[in-house]
Amino acid sequence: MPWIFLESMEQLDTIETGSKERPQVIFKHSSTCGISSMVLKMFNGSYDPILDCDLYFLTIQAHRDLSNAIADKFGVRHESPQLLVIKNGKVSFHTSHGAIADLDLKDYL
Repeated sequence: MPWIFLESMEQLDTIETGSKERPQVIFKHSSTCGISSMVLKMFNGSYDPILDCDLYFLTIQAHRDLSNAIADKFGVRHESPQLLVIKNGKVSFHTSHGAIADLDLKDYL
């Protein structure tokens, strides 16, 4: 997976700005949750490498402050696992838990 690890507050501005050129996707993962691990594995297995987006990966336990900042900045309540698609500076789609494994990401880009 071409993950960009989300580890700093400055990256949230990069995501917002970058979303005006191409979709930005944030995957929020809980390293202590079995459901999150299962969903991540399924998402990785179904990912199409030709998709035109930037993929950010956030581990909640390492960066809870960023998870909270994402909720504040983009107006989406925190859940994990959670997937957000940002276009033109706003969340155009989000989902969580098992619904992530069932989605076809290209439908939302």
